[in-house]
Amino acid sequence: MIEIKHLRKEFDDNTVPLKDVNLVINKGDVIAVIGPSGTGKSTLLRCINMLTEPTSGNIIVDGEDITERGCDLNEVRKKMGMVFQSFNLFGHLTVIENIMNPQITLLGKTRQAAYDRAMELLSSVGLSAKVFAYPDELSGGQQQRIAIARTLAMDPEIILFDEPTSALDPSMIGEVQSVIKLLAKTGRTMMIVTHEMDFARKVANRILFMDDGGIYEEGTPKQIFEHPQREKTRKFIQRLSSLSYRIQGIDFDVEAMNEELQGYGEKLLIESERLAKLSLALEEICINTIADYSEDPDIIATVEYAEKGDVLALHIKYKGKYFDVKGEMDSKLFASLLAESTTVYTESTVADDPEGYVNRIDMKFNWVEE
Repeated sequence: MIEIKHLRKEFDDNTVPLKDVNLVINKGDVIAVIGPSGTGKSTLLRCINMLTEPTSGNIIVDGEDITERGCDLNEVRKKMGMVFQSFNLFGHLTVIENIMNPQITLLGKTRQAAYDRAMELLSSVGLSAKVFAYPDELSGGQQQRIAIARTLAMDPEIILFDEPTSALDPSMIGEVQSVIKLLAKTGRTMMIVTHEMDFARKVANRILFMDDGGIYEEGTPKQIFEHPQREKTRKFIQRLSSLSYRIQGIDFDVEAMNEELQGYGEKLLIESERLAKLSLALEEICINTIADYSEDPDIIATVEYAEKGDVLALHIKYKGKYFDVKGEMDSKLFASLLAESTTVYTESTVADDPEGYVNRIDMKFNWVEE
């Protein structure tokens, strides 16, 4: 259906988001494109429908090279729909008008035919009641579903989704993902740039991991998420994000740490309750116990969150003589925390740490929905 050969894109500021992309998109493929920020994922989508003109290479759609001069791009674009991060709805038009107008102006449909199709699509995305609303009267999730309906109204053969949930509040992401999952089951060809790993795994039949301007690794969701073959893919899939603190006394700035932890949690969508438990554990162990009991404390506390497995962990290592931290605790709050089945606590010693941090404490803060 679409064949991409040696695609390259250079911008005027000398950045090169795409260096050499080669790809075949088959009819009925649902492809999720993942990878770190700045690796050319969105640029690839924009090149496929020529919203961004490639510097070199070829994009062949149904046998026609759309990068050649003389190609009727308007006709080619009728085969492709694109759903953007920012919805791109016309604020002065009602919901129904946003979906009807492109059908009338670009497809030549009558107003009645366009209206009938629009109503059918609004029903399919669960927004029949919003026919005469304006975009600014809708939530972000509702606006994105309207944008999807507008794209579907053009009957494209392939739909390109550029981070369709990245501009949404966490509470609205699921409603948009549900619509896309339903579309994926219809056999329609789709390509989705996303940072939502669980969503990519569930919706796609192919995963592309992009890095350094190209397709670094590709495979089925099972291959990429469970058995990645290349190092960068493995590190990315693990999605281990961390913060580290060095604590050398009881005067450590706990307030600043908690502010940073809050921002960290918001970015990674970690429940505030779990972060509060971690903060309590860090303060009680590192400051109120180890630092308070040591003449010359030197403690490294590392907070890690792995999206795969949804694991929030606190790793503490400290120099000097080992002592039973758990046994020294006199905090009732900390004792109740350790009694919870959602908290896993272990202590150990390490004989050969090159920096002398020979004592370790590891905690995991699991989450159980009530």
